[in-house]
Amino acid sequence: MIYLKTPEEIQQMRSSATLVSQTLGEVARWIQPGVTTRKLDTIAREFILDNGGKPACLGYEGFPGTLCIEVNETVVHGFPSDYELRDGDIVGIDTVVEKDGFMGDSCYTFAVGEISPEKKALCRTTRDSLEAGIRATKVGGRIGDIAQTVQEYCERRGYSVVREMCGHGIGRHMHESPEVPNYGRRGTGALLRNGMCICIEPMINMGSRNIVIERDGWTCRTRDRKPSAHYEHTLALLDDQVITLTTFDYIHQAITDKFI
Repeated sequence: MIYLKTPEEIQQMRSSATLVSQTLGEVARWIQPGVTTRKLDTIAREFILDNGGKPACLGYEGFPGTLCIEVNETVVHGFPSDYELRDGDIVGIDTVVEKDGFMGDSCYTFAVGEISPEKKALCRTTRDSLEAGIRATKVGGRIGDIAQTVQEYCERRGYSVVREMCGHGIGRHMHESPEVPNYGRRGTGALLRNGMCICIEPMINMGSRNIVIERDGWTCRTRDRKPSAHYEHTLALLDDQVITLTTFDYIHQAITDKFI
């Protein structure tokens, strides 16, 4: 079932969306070679709690961290660990914040030091495909309009689209209907209506689209171990308009010289 939000509820969602955006901005300040992903997780958890939120990923179905950490070939749901970031890595940071009874969800893939032109192009394409998907989101349209837009944007540039993982509805719960895949066909899928809140999150691979789930039951990586990038925004449909509730502005302010 798709839960439509009232204008008042969407206004409440702005708090969680702003805090998750600010959290990524705070984490951005610490991303550099030698920093462990566990350290980033601690920084995010403390920042969320200090600002009146709850780290929604922590303990979700047993997940052990505040952040999903996605280094290089990890697509989604990687655990924080003692891994020290290295020059040339890319690392996706995906997290969800609960505040005022609602969720905000966002992800950004960061460069660690100097990354290769190939990784930079992957990240730019993935981020641009997110923006293209947002532009394709219209009241009266269909989920498939978003899906095909993202798929075409990335595949025409030589990248592959992960199919087993997708975006989703969001509100009082982290994951609500409808699913928002990154591949599909225009004119299909759920009707986009005022009051819907969704997350669009392209997960795009440099090589094959095939993935593997590691033995921990969570960590998803590319089968060929080539890099993957991941970006995400939380959106609301209100008064026939599409509102992007999350923002990358806090990240940009933190790392202007390294903004991919």
